[in-house]
Amino acid sequence: MPSALVLVHDAVPGRGEREVGTVGPALAELGFDVLVTAFQPGAPPVPDPGDVDVIVVMGSADAAYDDTVPWLGAELDLLARAVGHGTPVLGICFGAQALARVLGGTVARAPRSERGFVALGSADPDVLERGTWMQFHDDAFTLPSGAQQLARNEVGLQAFVCGPHVAVQFHPEITSDAFAAWLDAWDEAGERAALEAAVDIPALVADIAARADVTEAACRRLVGRFCARAGVTAS
Repeated sequence: MPSALVLVHDAVPGRGEREVGTVGPALAELGFDVLVTAFQPGAPPVPDPGDVDVIVVMGSADAAYDDTVPWLGAELDLLARAVGHGTPVLGICFGAQALARVLGGTVARAPRSERGFVALGSADPDVLERGTWMQFHDDAFTLPSGAQQLARNEVGLQAFVCGPHVAVQFHPEITSDAFAAWLDAWDEAGERAALEAAVDIPALVADIAARADVTEAACRRLVGRFCARAGVTAS
């Protein structure tokens, strides 16, 4: 059975697993043994990237360019070793930014934040289909040398592919429960009031629920194409 390492960034036990959303079930459906963990005290040990078949790096409230984040150095080192070993990486939002940084791109504050569902095209539908994807980010990344742009909009680069690695700025994994976990984290951090002043949270919650079936199917296809392109299958 192939193995998948899914890295989350929440120190609260159980909440990181909720934030994985539809990615975990998509991997399990493909026959992967899925380990969800984090560079956090009390989390299961993070395996060596050479000991797993694929790695998925999820989103984070922290910035991929903020070297004061305690666990960021260890995660960037793991990604660099994964790239060196040839272990395919799927980076999602923060994970895409971290992957871009490891591959030689840069990460910085975006010209504006993106919140909600955004329509994107695709330069290669065999990797990333055109569609409407959920965005929730403040930062942006540049295209690493040797990578191919998959999607871009007026805010910046939205997706790229580099060898077996795929990076997407958006959140294909989003579910109502995953977003509820984000809300719990924002409440805990005292950030919810500021977000509610900038975003119509009830409308976004309703939109996520209304799009649930379409979003889940699109995530399954994205994960399936990533694994197939990397040549990693249960058979």
